[in-house]
Amino acid sequence: MDQNNFDEIINRSLKIREQYHQLEKQHHGTEWTLEEDALAYLTDAGLVGRNIMAHQKRWLKKDSAAELEHKLGENIWWIIVLADRTGIDIKEALEKFLTKTENLFK
Repeated sequence: MDQNNFDEIINRSLKIREQYHQLEKQHHGTEWTLEEDALAYLTDAGLVGRNIMAHQKRWLKKDSAAELEHKLGENIWWIIVLADRTGIDIKEALEKFLTKTENLFK
């Protein structure tokens, strides 16, 4: 994977989300709503917290390093999906955030 091609990462992320939508239709008759996607993201964000605790030896958990890596990647994926579903250009949003935050430190 080209580590610097954010467009490719976004496209791959949205393709995977579409494949999950197809599974949701098969199993539940409909795709998950935006609210369900947001709840899934929040659940995974919480799991990042638990795995960070395990990484710091404050929570005993087997295979936490591999799960932490997976969940960090999954959280980025969810952010891309949520941005797309809300009509937000994630690249533009990130650029605005970085610029605004950098300017706080000038």
